[in-house]
Amino acid sequence: MDRQIIFLVVLLVTLLLFGYTTHRYIGFFKHTRKGFPVKQLGRRFGVMMEVAIGQTKIFRRPVMGLLHALVFWGFLVILIGSIEMIIDGLFGTERVLAFLGGLYNFIIASGDIFALIIAVAILVFLFRRVFLHVKRFSGIEMKHISHLDANVALSMILFLMLSLLGMNTFYIQEATHAGHEVVGLYPVSSMLASWIDAGEHNELWYHFNWWLHIGLIFLFANYLPYSKHFHVFMSVPNVFLSRLEPLGKLDTMESITKEVKIMMDPDQAFASPPEGAEAEEEVPERFGIMDVEDVTWKNYFDSLACTECGRCTSVCPANITGKKLSPRKVVMDVRARMKEKGPGLIKNGNDYSDNRSLLRDYISEEELWACTLCNACAQECPININQPALILGMRRYLVMEESAAPGELNAIFSNIENNGAPWQFSQEDRMLWTDGKVEVPLMADLLAKGEKPEYLLWVGSAGAFDDRYKQVSVAFAKVLNHLGISYGVLGVEESSSGDVARRAGNEMLFQMQAMMNIEILDGYEVKKIITCDPHAYNTLMNEYPDQGGNYEVIHHTQFLRDRISDGKLSMNGGSLSGKKITFHDPCYLGRANGEYKAPREVLEALGSTVEMKRHKSFALCCGAGGGQMFKEAEKGEKEVFIERTEDALETGADIIATACPYCMVMMTDGLKYKNKEEEISNYDIAELVARDLGL
Repeated sequence: MDRQIIFLVVLLVTLLLFGYTTHRYIGFFKHTRKGFPVKQLGRRFGVMMEVAIGQTKIFRRPVMGLLHALVFWGFLVILIGSIEMIIDGLFGTERVLAFLGGLYNFIIASGDIFALIIAVAILVFLFRRVFLHVKRFSGIEMKHISHLDANVALSMILFLMLSLLGMNTFYIQEATHAGHEVVGLYPVSSMLASWIDAGEHNELWYHFNWWLHIGLIFLFANYLPYSKHFHVFMSVPNVFLSRLEPLGKLDTMESITKEVKIMMDPDQAFASPPEGAEAEEEVPERFGIMDVEDVTWKNYFDSLACTECGRCTSVCPANITGKKLSPRKVVMDVRARMKEKGPGLIKNGNDYSDNRSLLRDYISEEELWACTLCNACAQECPININQPALILGMRRYLVMEESAAPGELNAIFSNIENNGAPWQFSQEDRMLWTDGKVEVPLMADLLAKGEKPEYLLWVGSAGAFDDRYKQVSVAFAKVLNHLGISYGVLGVEESSSGDVARRAGNEMLFQMQAMMNIEILDGYEVKKIITCDPHAYNTLMNEYPDQGGNYEVIHHTQFLRDRISDGKLSMNGGSLSGKKITFHDPCYLGRANGEYKAPREVLEALGSTVEMKRHKSFALCCGAGGGQMFKEAEKGEKEVFIERTEDALETGADIIATACPYCMVMMTDGLKYKNKEEEISNYDIAELVARDLGL
């Protein structure tokens, strides 16, 4: 009975301390924005089982991924034994779950094996942290306390496993001396028992290890919320709460939508409320993220779940090339800032100010503008944290609240507003790209004839105005004409999709562009859109539906692949005989939307291909996304496009194939920088197909 009372007291203290910590965090959540509705529970459960329980993303680094997965799965098994220990401790029972029979024996045996596996894995983890100095474990955000915390947590796990093995070992000895056969239940501990025998003190050592193990469990549970290992609790629910949309889709700001609709239809601003309804005076919320109370509850949840593993930062193109941005730091800064400001918010409400903010005091503008929004960090995160959402939120604040974007981006905003393109060309010049080289039907002319084409070809601003990418537009139009495809273009009616403006933080300009374009597209009753631009592909397919524009959007590599598959397009590869081709994956075709097969299948029909060391979902960004195409890069050791060009050159390929206007510009510049433009060519896939067809 004394043992039960002591156990009950210890358990109550543990629960009270954990309850206090939980209550504190709940208080912080109350001061974040709502947003992020949780729907599609069935699909979320599937994602949780695949990513969290199945540990699929952790296997992107196979060796360490396997060790981590074994630790996680081992904890799930050992947790059952821990629950049994709590029941036994409360009620004075012994092996209370033994009634499960064979299943119980399997669980106990598995737990014994996993205890050794986890102990070995933890020793490997500690060795790597202490002696190997793995690059992703370092960084400006990884202070001494961070390393100490990791080592303390890992050491506690190690002692948890050693105490479990010790408990099992002396239990075997005690049972054996009492004439009971339990060796088969403990494959590892039975081996240890053959080496260790405390004689008459076996029972004492058993109880010592029992109390040590349960005590460490209670201590660990209350240490975790203050540690990077809080992900032990938070990672599984965080994966359950993952964004279910494609990585390339950005969330729509409803507050901006209201403003834009009023701007485009001023009568709405003066419309009377329905009879019997009172006009509401809404306090306008701050656009974007300035401080921690501007983040959504999910952003803060992400920060608590962050494992600080550095996988996100290790694949960030800005960080790889020596720039200040570290996606891990951005997430950790949210957690640190809430820890600093949260108590004041709880006490004084959201009007509380300590004359500091998340933006600038924690995260600099230089960090934010270094991001290419390539989504490599979100792709890599083993628990599906969405780092770009925080970066974009702060960009939105800088642009829409302070007009503090870099000068080059302000210029493209102005160009889009006045000319419908990021460049200072007149919208009336949008058809000059044809230059008599190809006949392209206009939607307006087709409508006048009573014709309704099957496809709209979205040329895009780069396809219409960039000197190099005009050649791609011509090549693809020739292929369409060769195939006899029913299509048309908007010509001077086409305007920027708004992708650049949105990713540079100008949500209002994006929504204005989207609504104007949708009005034109719907006026022509467009159903299917083909484009050579992955950024337009992503925006039209994933983001226009939020504004009411729903279309079937096809990237030109998908279209070409399908025509090859159905036999309408025959490739002989004669023009590329003896040439090796390497393909650079565009971020907004591959990582953002999961399309890796189509471009490769087209290239395989053309000739011999070779992969870069970083390809498909591991591919490095070209460096042009997120508005970087139109501004000077932030300071670093090298430019991202140079790093990526070096990847291509390492393959020994004769041709670098691209499928994006931004990638085309960056890879071309990279070849010039490396003085390789005479030896190695950079072609869009559409150009290679047209060349093979002799067009």
